[in-house]
Amino acid sequence: MFENLQDRLGSILNGLTGRGALSEADVSAALREVRRALLEADVALDVVRSFTDRVREKAVGAEILKSIKPGQMVVKIVHDELIEMLGGEGVGVDLHAAAPVVIMMVGLQGSGKTTTSAKIAHRLTTREKKKVLMASLDTRRPAAQEQLRQLGAQANIDTLPIISGQSPTDIAARAVQAARLGGHDVVILDTAGRTHIDEPLMVEMADIKKRSNPHEILLVADSLTGQDAVNLARSFDERVGITGLVLTRMDGDGRGGAALSMRAVTGKPIKLIGVGEKMSELEEFHPRRIADRILGMGDIVSLVERAAENIDAEKAAAMAAKMAKGKFDLDDLADQLRQMQKMGGMGGIMGMMPGMAGMKDKMAAAGLDDRLFGRQIAIIQSMTRAERANPDLLKHSRKKRIAAGSGTDAAAINKLLKMHRQMADMMKMMGGKGKGGMMKQMMGGLAGKMGLGGLGGMGGMPDLSNIDPKQLEALQKQAEAAGLGKPGGGMPGLGGGLPGGLPGLGGAKLPGLGGGFPGLPGLPKKK
Repeated sequence: MFENLQDRLGSILNGLTGRGALSEADVSAALREVRRALLEADVALDVVRSFTDRVREKAVGAEILKSIKPGQMVVKIVHDELIEMLGGEGVGVDLHAAAPVVIMMVGLQGSGKTTTSAKIAHRLTTREKKKVLMASLDTRRPAAQEQLRQLGAQANIDTLPIISGQSPTDIAARAVQAARLGGHDVVILDTAGRTHIDEPLMVEMADIKKRSNPHEILLVADSLTGQDAVNLARSFDERVGITGLVLTRMDGDGRGGAALSMRAVTGKPIKLIGVGEKMSELEEFHPRRIADRILGMGDIVSLVERAAENIDAEKAAAMAAKMAKGKFDLDDLADQLRQMQKMGGMGGIMGMMPGMAGMKDKMAAAGLDDRLFGRQIAIIQSMTRAERANPDLLKHSRKKRIAAGSGTDAAAINKLLKMHRQMADMMKMMGGKGKGGMMKQMMGGLAGKMGLGGLGGMGGMPDLSNIDPKQLEALQKQAEAAGLGKPGGGMPGLGGGLPGGLPGLGGAKLPGLGGGFPGLPGLPKKK
């Protein structure tokens, strides 16, 4: 998501921050490149023109050009205007209404309405502890109602029983009545779509709205359709009156222009974005966090939230206790690698670390990609229990058997064992006594840098369940104000390490995952 735009804007703004003074011509030249980058990212022309005009108006003033760090001031202006273009503050799904709250899903056929309906229901059930009823109003597409029923069964969410022959408006009325009688908090109406906008579709949507009186009308749009998604949103809003947008397949769109345009053109907030096929892969849309990602400032808040969702607290505590005793076998290493995979792999984590987005290409060139984790887990799974507990048993004949079982070779096994030895040695060193041991100190490094006393558990991401994301967001804003995480600003080394126990990025180096990779350098210190 936004990878192309991130690369382009990063190089443009880095050119500004590297200069001691800026002229009006320098700013104008940079803004021409910004304009070209936004257009290539498929952002609407009117939105681009308005954005660059606002930035120019603020960036060419005497206060900016004569300030101590004019380049960073321009970066801040671009950052603030990006946030404004994306909507300012994040807006979630509004449930402040008398139960059952009716959510009506609209959009074209193939945009992902049915899957998104199930994802929203799953999110409200697991996070908000709401009792949700789903109902399919799509009587035209074959097996549409059965698809929603199966998704509900998979996620353990109630669905309205199917009665053949009923019209969409009758189903909507029956769903609201059933939700009221069944004590449901929320009812989600998955409406039918078309391959294009037509009059019968709009009439049907209006009739359903009149019968069900929805509190939220969410338009589901495929982000890959680019500017057509903007026109779609405008048409639905004029005829039906949408309250928010849900963009699907954001993980497959390297440009992201639809997201940047839709809020500015329609004035309607983007409430949720789909970032994968799994039920859990639906995220709230936070303009500030998205702007941070686009400008390479990282997104620590989302990273911590993702860690909190994917890390098992009890398992993490047991692992931390084991590491404190200097014990770290190959089963533990496999658990660490699986944790990394759950959190989006090395690339996903690096994209959220301030100043680290540019490391992806270097990692790929070094052969360090997420497929490596899968190969290493396959090697470990091909070992016996005794071999995983005691890697010293692995002599030539055993390695030959493991290589055949995992589809690798002896060199790959040796690299894995080398990585394990380095990490085990690190754990022993960190598990020392005296004032809580070095392990505790390193794990608390991130907490010290960000002013959080509670951060410190397994591999630098301990019990995150009690951390308030709003507190983290406020701390990240303070860091940005101090110039941390901005292009050219740097961020003090994160001593806590990557989630899953990999040694910290600040000071310590990663222990050469895959063998030949020499370790990522610490994040640059603020001068």
